[in-house]
Amino acid sequence: MLDITLRVRVDVDAWVAAQMDMGVCDAIEQNAPAGKLAAMTAPHLPKVAGIDSTVPAPTHNSAPLPPVHAAPPAPGAVIQDRLAGWVSDLTTLHELTERLIRTSTLDDALDELLSAGAALVGARRGMVVLEPPRDPARDGAFSAGSGPARTRGLGLSHADLGHIETVPREVTAYGSILDGRHHGACLGPPAAVPGPVAHPDLLADDSLHPLHREVAVRLGYAASYTSPLSTEESGTLGAAVWYYDEPASPVERQTHLAGLYMRYATEHLARLLELERARATALTVAEELLPSRLPRVPGVQLAARHRSGPRGGGDWFDALPLPEGALGLAVGSVSGSGPSALAAMGRLRASLRAYAVMEGEDPVAVLSDLELLLRLTEPARTATALFAYAEPASRKIVLAGAGHTPPLVVGDRRTEFVETSLSAPLGMLACWEAPSVELSPQPGETVLLYTDGLLRRTGDPMDRAFARLHSAAASVPKAARMDPAAIADHVLHTMLPQGLDQADDGEDVVLLAARFD
Repeated sequence: MLDITLRVRVDVDAWVAAQMDMGVCDAIEQNAPAGKLAAMTAPHLPKVAGIDSTVPAPTHNSAPLPPVHAAPPAPGAVIQDRLAGWVSDLTTLHELTERLIRTSTLDDALDELLSAGAALVGARRGMVVLEPPRDPARDGAFSAGSGPARTRGLGLSHADLGHIETVPREVTAYGSILDGRHHGACLGPPAAVPGPVAHPDLLADDSLHPLHREVAVRLGYAASYTSPLSTEESGTLGAAVWYYDEPASPVERQTHLAGLYMRYATEHLARLLELERARATALTVAEELLPSRLPRVPGVQLAARHRSGPRGGGDWFDALPLPEGALGLAVGSVSGSGPSALAAMGRLRASLRAYAVMEGEDPVAVLSDLELLLRLTEPARTATALFAYAEPASRKIVLAGAGHTPPLVVGDRRTEFVETSLSAPLGMLACWEAPSVELSPQPGETVLLYTDGLLRRTGDPMDRAFARLHSAAASVPKAARMDPAAIADHVLHTMLPQGLDQADDGEDVVLLAARFD
């Protein structure tokens, strides 16, 4: 809340007190018209025969009375009105920026920006185009031609946005801002921060492009106000356009508040862009650390699904061919998130591959060596892992797990979890050891290996999540059981109906399916 200085408060109070202390006579003397006071206080002569000689005879065309002017507003009232307006504006701006800062994704932030901007400039519809400058050194994680550029609308459908985008970009105000061809009433150096553009009456503008006029008539807007998303620090990230149904233009007070809000929104969007770039980089690194393709081994078909969380987790999977036609299958999860967890996951997966090649037929020995390596090189980190040594020709699997979720066998006659021994994660105990388990899948059965992120993303307690996984696997259509990829997709869709992208709570998801012929 704005505070009035003590000096201003004392002067205003003294002025009000002086007004209250004025006597009645003083008030009459100050407010009475000229000449009235003397007439009111002059002595009257005595009347003679009922005639008062001091009263002039009335005339039919006397001069009109002088107009009475309203007293000017008191200085204190003007100051209070201005202060009240400033406080109201600052309160509104504070509430809108608080709502904006609560957004954590670009789409949510752009939707909030459009709603707040429409309220500030008095519009009903709007569009925002986000096109941050590309930096090949920083945007390498994005594919060519993609990146975080996007368009969002308020009160406009996808078809409406498509109509607007048919207008040549170079004849639009937002296109001029994004292409650096407009500077307008700049808030800073002309080359750094462009200014807003107002078109109070588009249809009355003879220079309006014919296609722009056609789109305006089709969508029913008659005026527009375009504001850049630009600051000296962040550069020009995009532009927002609000549309009016009738010829109109925001007043100076509205444009001032909108300008302040847009500068704050630009900084917030710049932070979200940095976060999205970091997430894209983490996803790219995670994908590069995992197998780009699965091996082809006679007697078994493989399929894998993987999705990293927004912060980049340490869940991983692997499938590597071993001597004598064997196959090694592994899934695991490293504690933590972010770049350090990704690096640890890469080191752990590479070490497991080396141990599997040397002694893969003994999964307990593989995990024991992996636990010793983890305890010596990264004593502050823990990990869960499951390694299976499979012989597709004889349909025999020997597996061992370290604090990991049990595999799930899916077939025409059964859908059941493999009973594995209870064991601690790697790095939790001074000496890790657990017995191995043998499994013999029947022809046509599929073994599912997964991480606990698949269970946690459901939001259910673990016992209910396991029950949902069992039910999802049991409900796989018979025709889909011939393809491990179809089985994996069915399980994921049943467990996470909104998809891997929508159920974004930070957990990685790994699902590895091996179908035996």
